[in-house]
Amino acid sequence: MKANYREEFLAASMTLDMGNTDKLAMFAGEARKSNIALLPPCVNESGVDFGARAPKEGEKGGAIRYSLAALKNIGASAVETIAKEREAKGPYGSLADFAGRLDPKALNKRGIETLAKAGAFDTLEPNRAVVVANADTILNEANAKAQDADVGQTSFFGEMTSSAGGARATLKLKPAQSWTPMERLAAEFEAVGFYLSGHPLDSYQLVLDKLGVKKFTDFEALTARGATAGRLAGIVVSARERKSQKGNKFAFAMFSDTTGQFEAVVFSDTLAAARDLLEPGTPVIVSVEAERDGEMLKMRAQSIEALEKAAAAVPRNVRVVVDEKAACGSKLIPALRGLMKPAGRGGEIRLVMTLEDRAREVEMVLPGRYEISPQTLSKIGVLDGVNEVIET
Repeated sequence: MKANYREEFLAASMTLDMGNTDKLAMFAGEARKSNIALLPPCVNESGVDFGARAPKEGEKGGAIRYSLAALKNIGASAVETIAKEREAKGPYGSLADFAGRLDPKALNKRGIETLAKAGAFDTLEPNRAVVVANADTILNEANAKAQDADVGQTSFFGEMTSSAGGARATLKLKPAQSWTPMERLAAEFEAVGFYLSGHPLDSYQLVLDKLGVKKFTDFEALTARGATAGRLAGIVVSARERKSQKGNKFAFAMFSDTTGQFEAVVFSDTLAAARDLLEPGTPVIVSVEAERDGEMLKMRAQSIEALEKAAAAVPRNVRVVVDEKAACGSKLIPALRGLMKPAGRGGEIRLVMTLEDRAREVEMVLPGRYEISPQTLSKIGVLDGVNEVIET
């Protein structure tokens, strides 16, 4: 089954273990290694079970659609309600359409926020922060429509029909600043239990290459050929402290990188020096010693350092491609300067804008040199008027 129906086998395995986040993360990693796309949860495509699609012509692998019921705070009965409504009246056409057709007894505010953080509303509203900020509005609309249906009335504010056609009401949504890529992934981790659509370390890759930091699977392969030490980058997933028989504290720390999750034992001296870095969500570099016990790889953390600090020490130059009107306005430059920390050995910031006639580009260098980190770059990327941020 696994050899001949890979997508179906993995989807069935994930459905069977949908309550076990560690196993889901393992299956997700296996899917990626097999060139099987892991599609995000979607209110118009997902159901209770994980769905499978065989490879199309020319594809190396098919796809697995993530289950809504596998998300945190979302029960199978709520997903069944969403799916039955979709099957009966067609796909949801907008957030207003979803709110008007939602059974408010099936989903609460926390459930709506979880769906938004996981990306389940991306086809209706790509700004996940807006959906989270308006979870109450969506739920209030669902309650209002349910009450109207109970008494057989039409809403005073206008009629709403299903996405099959006709007039559609609109929700008055309050604005919200778009999340940075790292904030988006952190919210996704909270809803899913692991990083699904990307990984926070993606934005550090150039820095990690310069620092000589290995990916876990690459290091694991090296240990099979005799390597016993290395430097790994990871996002802290958890740290469970214990006491030895002698009373010394140690911890089992779980980390996540772009290739999967790995664990290392952190003994008392290292734990005392790095305890503040072992908070979930913190990006770190871990120097490890490793030994093989059969097929198992055991690792001990020798030191742990903040990845953000190490990244900031690597000089890099950045080109910020901006909208012409924003560059000539009064807000962008102060906002940009407010994010930058001067550094004597830092990198240059260059602003690039294409003139309206598209005939030429204008480039200017901000005076001074700056400490440039991936977190800072992600904040620059969501400033109004910034089209693209390119490391050079």
